[in-house]
Amino acid sequence: MRAFAPGSVTAVFAPAESGDGSKGASMAIEDGIVADVREADRTEILLDGKRTDFEPVTGVLDGLAVTARVELESAIPIGCGFGASGAATLATALSANATFDLGRSREDLVQAAHVAEVNAGTGLGDVFIQSAGGLMMDDGTGRRRWEPTNAIEYVSFGGMATSETLGDADIMAKIETVGGRTLDSLPDEPSLERLTRDAWSFAREIGLPTERVRRTVADVEESGGAASMAMLGETVFAVGVEDALPNRTEISFTGAELL
Repeated sequence: MRAFAPGSVTAVFAPAESGDGSKGASMAIEDGIVADVREADRTEILLDGKRTDFEPVTGVLDGLAVTARVELESAIPIGCGFGASGAATLATALSANATFDLGRSREDLVQAAHVAEVNAGTGLGDVFIQSAGGLMMDDGTGRRRWEPTNAIEYVSFGGMATSETLGDADIMAKIETVGGRTLDSLPDEPSLERLTRDAWSFAREIGLPTERVRRTVADVEESGGAASMAMLGETVFAVGVEDALPNRTEISFTGAELL
């Protein structure tokens, strides 16, 4: 049984007080990952036809107590700020549940994917927005979800080591302070343009944007749009422009699902 999970773009985030999750503002996008899970004597993972080690995917299979062959097809760059590890892990969980007739609830599957991501150091909450779809914001008082209709353009120059960033105490302390302040300053349901502009201030203050990211954001702003950096990748996303960046997608409202 095949399952799809959308990619996601996190604009702003900060670690949650519990330490095993995050608060922030993220959106699910229509581009994502399809997982096809089949019974097997040993676990094997293929990404776009090539064998690979994908720790959170292996972790979620272990958490569900199954061994399987997992074939992943990706329409988003891996390791570039599109929540690819979360999408792959969540899609795998949904597909495995159907393939092995596990009878797990959606909530259980999302939590299993989340735990696998946290244990692998590849994400702190992408699977929640990827399950729900839309745009979701959590400032620590609870999650709010809504459905902006803006088109999103993006370009990716490469990846960043998410596990290294999430494991750096100094960087995370700064993200906690600046991210928390940014989220507190936003209205309950900010426009995507407002969120993107505030996200760019957040990204610059924590010092993660590369020179290529800075130049690209400046070019988008000169075109009259708003742009920022996807967390965490050398990737720029933009709204309010047309053909300013090479890739264009929409916000996914449905979230992860069986195909």
